[in-house]
Amino acid sequence: MSKISDPIADYLTRIRNANLAKKKVVDIPASNLKKEITKILKEKGYILNYKFEDEAGYQGNIKIALKYHPETKVPAIKGLTRISKPGLRKYCDNTDIPRVLNGLGIAVISTSNGVITDKEAREKSIGGEILCYVY
Repeated sequence: MSKISDPIADYLTRIRNANLAKKKVVDIPASNLKKEITKILKEKGYILNYKFEDEAGYQGNIKIALKYHPETKVPAIKGLTRISKPGLRKYCDNTDIPRVLNGLGIAVISTSNGVITDKEAREKSIGGEILCYVY
């Protein structure tokens, strides 16, 4: 098995692929950063639910229940875009926090206060590393 050089991109790709395949649940290897992103996705209504399966001495798994429209079966997540990559980190300070789809989407930002959304970062007026856009 090969080592993943960008675990966050892998996380986003697994969700994107499961969405395209109309899967109900997706299994992802856990990390603390992925857990925080998952909590934000649930909080903002992009996923139905999640479950952290922790094992002793091992990070465990994250089970994510994806959300679809009841009649049309259209996924709640239209797009997931990785912004800051290991080869090229993207940072913003509190004055130039990006707006995703004019405020319809969210930017997930890793700050000194933890992983938060663009709106929360503007309220607290702190910048950080832009991890991804969700819309």
